[in-house]
Amino acid sequence: MAASMAGRSASAGALMRVAGGSLWRGPGSCRFDPRRSVALLPVSSRGFWSTGPCPAEVEKRPPDPEPPSEPPSEDLVNVVFVDRSGQRVPVSGRVGEDVLRLAQRHGIDLEGACEASLACSTCHVYVSEEHLAVLPPPEEREDDMLDMAPQLQENSRLGCQIILTKELEGAEFTLPKVTRNFYVDGHVPKPH
Repeated sequence: MAASMAGRSASAGALMRVAGGSLWRGPGSCRFDPRRSVALLPVSSRGFWSTGPCPAEVEKRPPDPEPPSEPPSEDLVNVVFVDRSGQRVPVSGRVGEDVLRLAQRHGIDLEGACEASLACSTCHVYVSEEHLAVLPPPEEREDDMLDMAPQLQENSRLGCQIILTKELEGAEFTLPKVTRNFYVDGHVPKPH
């Protein structure tokens, strides 16, 4: 068809009619395309079409299943963040979640400028002494980033590298009074 139309200009509607009219139904029509699970709806009288749900087909679809609101309690770990003002904020996180994302999800001011790529130390936290031994030792890259963190202590770790386990139940993560962002001056990423 493209070869037969070469050298001639044609409207979109004419091309669709030449193609067998599989998409052309005329102004005001609505047709469900089962291959795409969408309806083809006209958007203007010029014959341009967009995809979207056909109202008749939407009514026939079963309702979407509701996602579970909370994971089972055996998958939750209760920890406490101590923010820069000294306020204690108890939160619950899922086993396998990292401390940086847990803090961001609960509105704790833990920056994480490099978005957990081990390129900054803005998710620096102090881990409670009794839970520090539960954590695996920091890898070399984490140690290198911690060397750049201000107010480094023996119990300093990067929140993006601390993965929640049941053994961390009751752990406290204290935010240092200051952080230094070497990644991008002033860049604060939005969690996603």
